Amino acid sequence: MLNVRASRPSSSRVFKLDALSFAEQVVYWTIVLTPLWWLLGVQTLLYPAIAIVLVLIKFDFDKLIRSSVPACIWAWLVMALVMLATATIGLSNVGFDFQKIAATAVTFFKSYFLIYACLVLPFWTRLRVSVITRAVAWMTTGYLATIAIEMVMLILRIGGTGFLPPLARLIPGDKLSLQVKFAVFQPFFGIPLPRTALYAPDPPILGICALLCFFICLGETNRRLRNFALNGCWVALLISASRLAWLCLPLALLIVVCFRSRVARQGSLWVASFTALLCGLLGLTFNQLLEKPLEIFTSARASSSTDREFVVRKTLEAWQESPWLGWGIISGSVRWYTYDIALGSFSTYASVLYLHGIIGFIFFVTALALTLWSFWSLAVRGNLLYKRAFASLVALYVFCNAIPLTWMTVYFWFFFVWLGAILSQTHKQRTTIYRWEQLSEKFEYGKSFYQIAVAKNGFSF
Repeated sequence: MLNVRASRPSSSRVFKLDALSFAEQVVYWTIVLTPLWWLLGVQTLLYPAIAIVLVLIKFDFDKLIRSSVPACIWAWLVMALVMLATATIGLSNVGFDFQKIAATAVTFFKSYFLIYACLVLPFWTRLRVSVITRAVAWMTTGYLATIAIEMVMLILRIGGTGFLPPLARLIPGDKLSLQVKFAVFQPFFGIPLPRTALYAPDPPILGICALLCFFICLGETNRRLRNFALNGCWVALLISASRLAWLCLPLALLIVVCFRSRVARQGSLWVASFTALLCGLLGLTFNQLLEKPLEIFTSARASSSTDREFVVRKTLEAWQESPWLGWGIISGSVRWYTYDIALGSFSTYASVLYLHGIIGFIFFVTALALTLWSFWSLAVRGNLLYKRAFASLVALYVFCNAIPLTWMTVYFWFFFVWLGAILSQTHKQRTTIYRWEQLSEKFEYGKSFYQIAVAKNGFSF
């Protein structure tokens, strides 16, 4: 006879930081101390250095051969190598200037190779999702304090245009992105409103960082900390005044809802039917219906939208001169009123075409697609963590149309560590057998686990 005694649930499901691995300690404190690195001006070098050094420390050739990682991770490594190859060709055309070599090396390590390092790191060392989530929650809670300080400084007119940290002067390349800036008043629909970039060089980057952090912090188990963190994300998203980030948030939330509801999965049919009905009632074509919201969207900051459109158009014109391999490095700019804007400064997709050509663009799109596909299967099956990861990736891909990924990756590097930890968490549940001894060990482990489960739950036969 089978007697079942239900065990009481744990009194607390709140994750506690204990027994952290070396990699977890380093990543945790690097994320939490983000304001310090921002004031020191070392973000662009520190984050890639930490991720790459941890990968080198934990590198094991035997583990590389025996363990398999998702194809998307290797796709980002291939994309990094394609970037390196096209950049080498571009540098050869300008005589391998030292400053351009140094700037290209920094860009290489803080862009696609950084994405690869962050994704693969959880597969080679213990990096739990809960640890990364806790660190990001504390960082976004700090958004509230930092923004409050900047608002006081704005009211008292303290800080001016900001300052360039001393350590930032040692980093090669453009120093403008390393400058510490504070909140300013900028017109939005003609109304001057406070706007800040916080720890990023440009306010839209703060917008996408806040959006990605929002989905990460949803997994925080400490309710009070989660509420503070989510409020920090909302305030940062609001004060960034990033129109595209504002549009990406409801899009990502809609994707999560679509995974949860069977009715919502037919949302495309409902949207198409409603759009056709609206066009019929208003007597507009589909293009005209799209143009009206876009006019309102661009009128919020008309000058910014005009700048972006002009630079993207000139970037694509330059790409057509070298369509297959691209230019490799940025070798041109456009004059807009009284200042020069480098080609490839807006839109990741136009920038990839300009720098790496059609060949590089194919590898880039492949990496994006494989990364999204890695989260699709379990998201469809109802895994909440995978739903959030999938939705945040879609939002990031949409946002990439505004700012190059190579420029903004370093400011949300932890997001890719989080993605890698999610993939690793599922991957470790699938054990590959290479020797008969492993099969025996796995059987003995399963047998002991079964005995522990029976004793814990009070089963008796």
